[in-house]
Amino acid sequence: MTRIDGEALLKKLPAVRGRLLPNAPLADLTWFKTGGPAEVLFMPADEADLAEFLKNTPLEIPIYVIGVGSNLLVRDGGVPGIVIRMGRGFNDISLAGPQQIRAGTAALDMRVAQFALTHSIDLLTFLIGIPGTIGGALRMNGGAHGGETTDVLVSARAVDREGNIKVLQHADMNYTYRHCGASEDLIFTEALFQGKSGSADAIKAQMDAHVEHRVNAQPIKSRTGGSTFKNPVGHKSWQLIDAAGMRGFNVGPAKVSELHCNFLINEGGATAAQIEELGETVRARVLENSGVVLDWEIKRIGLSLEDAA
Repeated sequence: MTRIDGEALLKKLPAVRGRLLPNAPLADLTWFKTGGPAEVLFMPADEADLAEFLKNTPLEIPIYVIGVGSNLLVRDGGVPGIVIRMGRGFNDISLAGPQQIRAGTAALDMRVAQFALTHSIDLLTFLIGIPGTIGGALRMNGGAHGGETTDVLVSARAVDREGNIKVLQHADMNYTYRHCGASEDLIFTEALFQGKSGSADAIKAQMDAHVEHRVNAQPIKSRTGGSTFKNPVGHKSWQLIDAAGMRGFNVGPAKVSELHCNFLINEGGATAAQIEELGETVRARVLENSGVVLDWEIKRIGLSLEDAA
């Protein structure tokens, strides 16, 4: 059994300029609004603070990184080790060259899209449809509306587990569909994107169309984790789920959205265990009905209540 004891873990950690919080609730930091605490939550002041912390933190202590919690399910027993949440020290957005944008990994994808619009930079409009941060887009090759992070990324900065600063070129990311092949130990801090010159009116029209589609087709006002399953090759997950008769199916207050059935929603009071059970039930029904295996797109971290007891 693994027990969450933030006060004991805190004593093993180095001093920081940011914030270290033991036994920190995480539910309100996720879009599902459920789940247990972080043993220790670390909010670094900036890249140097993060690097120094990692350099002096024992390697056997597990570390997880979260952004705004839009594509995340935290299990009810909490997360052992350290949860790092990137914040103000990582949300700058600036011009870096002709049609180039530099963005911190805590910057919201939609803010980067809007910045691109302000400077008449095209090719980044797809970011308006991703409800997360640049860090998440880097880690999972985030995409929407036919565009993906791999299409526009030049390079990324990161800190490794020993506190070393790394610069990864596009090829180093080893991107495939909704997957990044860069080491899981790397914590991204900044991205450099290359767009192209465009018409502000045309870019805005495209972004407005993306936003309208999202409002009409997705349950964005619900407690959800966004797109739940990756699209299998040759299929769309929502169609497989619908064909399996799972639209509107529920496990307690955890429910498959009737508006878009690749979204799971918390109708109020759902536990992480109920949401995960719902997702696994959907996977089983789809496999039974179509023979297709759905892979989770939502990241799940932490322990069940039973494992944390």
